[in-house]
Amino acid sequence: MKILVANIGSTSLKWRLYRFEGEEERLLHKGGFERVEDYSQAIEGCLRALAEAGAAQGPKDIDAVGFKTVLAEGVSGCVRLDEGVLRAMEAMNSAAPAHNPPYIAGIRRFAERMPGVPLIGLFETAFYRWAPQAAMEYGVPPSWREAGVRRHGFHGASHKYIAERSAELLGRPDVAERAKRLYADGGRTPVNDPPLRVISCHLGGSSSITGIRNGAAVGNSMGFSPQSGLPHNNRVGDLDVFAFTFMMRRAGLSLEEAERQLCREAGLKGLSGVSNDLRETLAAASKGDSQAKLAIEVFVHEIRRWIGAYLVMLNGADALVFTAGIGENQPLIREAVCRDLDGLGIRVDPDRNAAARAVEAVISPDDSPVKVLVVPTNEELVVAREAKRLLETER
Repeated sequence: MKILVANIGSTSLKWRLYRFEGEEERLLHKGGFERVEDYSQAIEGCLRALAEAGAAQGPKDIDAVGFKTVLAEGVSGCVRLDEGVLRAMEAMNSAAPAHNPPYIAGIRRFAERMPGVPLIGLFETAFYRWAPQAAMEYGVPPSWREAGVRRHGFHGASHKYIAERSAELLGRPDVAERAKRLYADGGRTPVNDPPLRVISCHLGGSSSITGIRNGAAVGNSMGFSPQSGLPHNNRVGDLDVFAFTFMMRRAGLSLEEAERQLCREAGLKGLSGVSNDLRETLAAASKGDSQAKLAIEVFVHEIRRWIGAYLVMLNGADALVFTAGIGENQPLIREAVCRDLDGLGIRVDPDRNAAARAVEAVISPDDSPVKVLVVPTNEELVVAREAKRLLETER
């Protein structure tokens, strides 16, 4: 079985093609395009690249296309992307303005260019379906709750991969199997004592922290929308809702303009006044830029705040994992996050930390009570596995 996973951005298309034969999982091809203006052309380019590489000779050689879908009204899990699901995604465009519209447009174009090929979405919210209800609710009026205002949690595919892989690296195959089968059996796969407690830090252009017990999430720093939680590259992160209404009145902002500013001009970009790219902000901070330094300090402070929350919820931790673009590649951020946490059992070896860039690594000393890991994420593999499982279940 061949599963193509399409990762759609507002101006990009990246893909990975996996082949599944029995228990074997093999990456056949990966590629991508930046600055995409016409998704039909980009999809044609994807199929052409797959054919030229000998990986897939057109749509008839692909069993399904999987998507890392973000948010839909009343829909989660791994599902076929029919028009009903796409309309449910459209109903949440205002909550995920940077994610849903380009994904919906891309999915529809794939449907046009690849008729008859199943299109399957694994929603980012799926990993949080078994989190405690108390961790996923807001103190809003009943009518708001009835309308669906609650914490959803995001980056589910990434954190699920970390749940699986960290358990393998920590010598807990029972927990790794439970994590892999979570969507299939709802966490009924038995595990041994003691529980495995992992805090997963997905740090990139978009960032979130998740607490994981025995392969299942207990919550996520993101809430109702992907704009919440930590400060993102140019999206606000957590904000008192009354600051929003205050600025609308104070500055005479329209709803649309206030949303635009918080989604495009906020986050690390707004704090630093430099860039939405952390690498540029770090460079400016190294030259003494005080606002750039502040942006990094706020980012690290918020990461530590959420790590602290999950240390309490999990009653400690066996591992702290850094993943995604910043988490995998920025030793300075990892060191700052873990600084002076030895009283909580979290320590980092400076040499190991400096050497770990985009590779699996243990960056804590051998005698550290909490293992600190760098694990490159693989969201596409999680999407491909779940798409395969859905097709097999249907058959």
